[in-house]
Amino acid sequence: MAIDMRRKGEPATPGRGRRSCRMAQERLFTGIAKGAARQAGRPWAFMLALGIVVVWGITGPVFGYSDTWQLVINTGTTIVTFLMVFLIQNAQNRDTEALHIKLDELIRATHRARNSFMSLEDLSENELAQIRRQLEQMQEGCKPGEVQPAG
Repeated sequence: MAIDMRRKGEPATPGRGRRSCRMAQERLFTGIAKGAARQAGRPWAFMLALGIVVVWGITGPVFGYSDTWQLVINTGTTIVTFLMVFLIQNAQNRDTEALHIKLDELIRATHRARNSFMSLEDLSENELAQIRRQLEQMQEGCKPGEVQPAG
């Protein structure tokens, strides 16, 4: 049975509930990912991980260095690594997108900048290398510290 999430008197809109649910899930994931990524980079997180490894190592003789003892650390590190890949990628994607937006705004606001540079991230590696070579050639005739004006 579906629950009607509309406000009183609001007309039914196909797909609206799914879209708002998806947005809520994205906001929730982003909040959790940001918090987890921020905390994972703190000194206490490293010390906790180091402490776990030290305790695991110390308990080796107690458990006779058994297969189960080894499996515990292997499974734990595999799970943490698997989850951290997604958190790191999410943080990297957000940071990169924010950086592009800021750079695009600087390019737009600078009169002599080339607006065509605003979408360089969409070019292939070869196209980027070609632009880099062109810029280096433009800069070759300048004195140290002097900037070649955009043309």
